[in-house]
Amino acid sequence: MTDTTAHPLSADGGSAATGYAQRQALQTRRRRLRRWAWGVPLWLLALVFLLPFAWMISTSLKPDADAFLVPMQWIPEDARWENYTEVLFGETSILPSFVNSVLVAVMRVLGELATATLAGYAFATLPFRGRNTVFIAYLATSLIPAQLLLVPRFVYFQQLGLYDTLWALILPGMFTVLGTFLMRQYFVAQPREFAEAARLDGAGEFRIFSRIYLPSAMPMISALAILTFVWSWNDYETPLVFLSDPEKYTLPLGLTSFVDETGAMAPGLSMAAAVLSILPILLVFLVFQRRFVHAMTESALK
Repeated sequence: MTDTTAHPLSADGGSAATGYAQRQALQTRRRRLRRWAWGVPLWLLALVFLLPFAWMISTSLKPDADAFLVPMQWIPEDARWENYTEVLFGETSILPSFVNSVLVAVMRVLGELATATLAGYAFATLPFRGRNTVFIAYLATSLIPAQLLLVPRFVYFQQLGLYDTLWALILPGMFTVLGTFLMRQYFVAQPREFAEAARLDGAGEFRIFSRIYLPSAMPMISALAILTFVWSWNDYETPLVFLSDPEKYTLPLGLTSFVDETGAMAPGLSMAAAVLSILPILLVFLVFQRRFVHAMTESALK
């Protein structure tokens, strides 16, 4: 006769496997619910932040009379692409201002990277008397509001003959406390063994800086380059104070030149110019996005 009674061990094993599968399925469902619970509000918040940009793009394709219609037309019935043609090639073209902004931003980025990396390396690795005191005093200058320095800088640049030149915008932007602080903190966290080995082999400080420290700091340098470019590109206050010739205006000042026959702002042209002005920032961020996120994450962990 055949014994039809199930083996007790196999029954226990089947129950354990079934319980394990159920627990895994439950955990998977919880993870999905948690993901949706975080994802949906974040997507809604992102849409709220994107609404002004959507309004800007929509208005840039409308005639001025339709810019403030109620209710708003998100999709123009007859897209007015002539606004972009007028902004680029019309009498008040933004191309000269665009070129000035690119020149100022590139020069400020190059100068900032050069001074911040060298100063950060010196404060982090070179032993000299009063190093920490000088660094703290340098950090303390950031407590002074920039607006308080506008008048002294105005007088100083006027005496030097730099007023109403792009150098009045470029030179102050080449030296920032934040850039030096970020690079100093990054170099302090780096291991010293390779540098000490290079010194034993007779390498000088600049060789150690350029061959050992600088290559490892490329993520932080990329992040600093993005921040400096964005600050320079969006700077409105400094050009407003130090520039008077419209031919030397940067893009933020150039955006104010689009007015209608009554002297009021022309919404269509202004928004078309604003759309074009944000494209370089988007391009720079997309190119350096991974390095920027990597640098910020690494700095937070350290």
